[in-house]
Amino acid sequence: MGGFSLWHWLIVGIIVLLLFGKGRFSDMMGDVAKGLKSFKKGMAEEEEAPMTGAKPPSRIEVLTPEAQTSETRTPETRTPEEIIADHERAKAAATVGDKAA
Repeated sequence: MGGFSLWHWLIVGIIVLLLFGKGRFSDMMGDVAKGLKSFKKGMAEEEEAPMTGAKPPSRIEVLTPEAQTSETRTPETRTPEEIIADHERAKAAATVGDKAA
């Protein structure tokens, strides 16, 4: 009950050939081979394209910390004073919202 013997595999092979026929089976294998070749070709073209195609950007725009507002700065670049001021503004807005309700 463990595995398939040689006879089992031969019967399965004969059934597959009967279902698909000799011509269909070889056609399908040919299509698979063509697909693999085109896939490899596409992967090779993709690797070559970045090296030869586009040139790198000439300049990267970066805002200095002084040019950024407190809303556009990330927590890592904001000063503690800016963080405290934002917290106080949010706290005041929440208090005003509670009084209105």
